[in-house]
Amino acid sequence: MAITLVNPEGLPTVDAYRQVAIAAGSRMVFVAGQVAWDADGATVGGDDLAAQVERCYLNVATALAAAGGTFHDVAKLTVYVVDWAPEKMPALMDGIARAAAELGVTPVPPGTLIGVAALDVPDHLVEVEAIAVLD
Repeated sequence: MAITLVNPEGLPTVDAYRQVAIAAGSRMVFVAGQVAWDADGATVGGDDLAAQVERCYLNVATALAAAGGTFHDVAKLTVYVVDWAPEKMPALMDGIARAAAELGVTPVPPGTLIGVAALDVPDHLVEVEAIAVLD
């Protein structure tokens, strides 16, 4: 594996992600922001943030697989959530947990959560982009 995830001494330990990713691979993969679309472009999950988050993570996994990678190769995630408020954290974490269970991984690379006013279409509540490094 090209990625080692760590929580260095002197920084807080956060359950949802690790503070640092150390990449030792030779190929970088940049995954465009993935929204809750199915393969036909229909939005999955409706107003259910957890369902949309789950689908976004599954779509990221599909994109990574096309490059020969998995979530184990992800060095950085950026998550954009419409109208973010701390009360949305349980739904966000539920969606991540559901995707992790389906994929058999624990996606905890360094991440940034950004609240936004809107995404590409009104139906989309969340978007997830990834940077991966492969051997």
